[in-house]
Amino acid sequence: MRSFLADRFANLHLGWHWPEALRAMRHRNFRLYFFGQLVSLIGSWMQTTAQQWLVYRLTGSQLSLGLVTFAGFIPVLLLSLFMGVVVDRVSRRRLLLLTQSWFLLLALALAVLTFLGIVQYRHIIVLALLFGIGNALDMPARQAFNLDMVEHDDLFNAIALNSSVFNGARIIGPAIGGLVIASWGEGTAFGLNAVSFLAVIAGLLMMSLPPFQRPAQRDTGLGDLKRGLAYLVGDRQVLGLVTMVAAFSLIGFPYAVLLPVFAQDVLRIGVEGYGILLGAQGVGALAAALSLAILGDRRPKGRLLWLSRWMLVAAVALLGFSRTTALSMLALALAGFALISQLAVTNTLIQLAVPDDLRGRVLSTYTWALGGFWPLGALLIGALGSWLGAGNAVLLSAGGCLVLTVVGTVVFPGVRELN
Repeated sequence: MRSFLADRFANLHLGWHWPEALRAMRHRNFRLYFFGQLVSLIGSWMQTTAQQWLVYRLTGSQLSLGLVTFAGFIPVLLLSLFMGVVVDRVSRRRLLLLTQSWFLLLALALAVLTFLGIVQYRHIIVLALLFGIGNALDMPARQAFNLDMVEHDDLFNAIALNSSVFNGARIIGPAIGGLVIASWGEGTAFGLNAVSFLAVIAGLLMMSLPPFQRPAQRDTGLGDLKRGLAYLVGDRQVLGLVTMVAAFSLIGFPYAVLLPVFAQDVLRIGVEGYGILLGAQGVGALAAALSLAILGDRRPKGRLLWLSRWMLVAAVALLGFSRTTALSMLALALAGFALISQLAVTNTLIQLAVPDDLRGRVLSTYTWALGGFWPLGALLIGALGSWLGAGNAVLLSAGGCLVLTVVGTVVFPGVRELN
């Protein structure tokens, strides 16, 4: 029975030949992961929408929104570099099964607390911290797992398609989440998210992967970590990519933390409107992912990265000035396009550059830069929003993105020429 279900689930292509733009889908393991992620990520975006709304409803504080994001990602800053050593030493499928099961239990706990009517802000903070601990392992394992599912030549397409499913879910999840919250409350959204993790767990269990080859351990964990960091410092292009992700995660990317404030206080469109704003961001992000899947290998990746940084500057500035729903949706669509373009291209350039035996450790520096500095930026923009107002805080973020783009072009000029 299990073999029959696995074959039916994996062969969703129904016999057709996948086009070149979807060539990673020719790999059965990747199809299993793709469709499992589609279900799971819709649930995750529902929970993100519900959790941010619940926090603002309970506290009415912009700083509280930033603190929850800070709590959810600060373990990534503290732990992900060490987790990269684990990713290079342990089966990545086993690690992902562990993290997805962990996330399921946390979502279930939040659902129960909310249904019972006893959820408090401190509960959300604690669960966010626990989620962040799991994410510190999940993020580098997930990135390194791409090459376990596809061939090297299909890597960029696989990353682009993973971005497309992530951002397709970003459109669907918040829209459904807003309706679910308005109709049945936040607890239902949390419960549905818990159930959705079963899809990706089932996909991972159905995969046919070669036995994991444990590398010869000739050094301690700390020694392995030092080797990964030494490679990063010695490769100026990879160092430039990781450095700029860290800087943008601190200054530019956390604008989304203040979207509940825009929906509630600036635009006055309520929780349904909040879901629409997140959906608009997801439309732009999905368009970026699909564009990269179709055209990404035909364009110099360094140039795409440079252009995406400038687009982010314009989009975040437009959001800061906006006081209408339509203009805010346009700004968020552009920001979503720029954000995903930047991250997908950066991820691919790093993975193509690093040797296989260092993949987990070097990718852990990327996830450290992305997920570790994001909470610091969330805390900063939350504080600025409380002090100066949401619009002014976002405008300061846009100014910071402008400075970073110029500095990055000057300090790391070779990145723009990467293919």
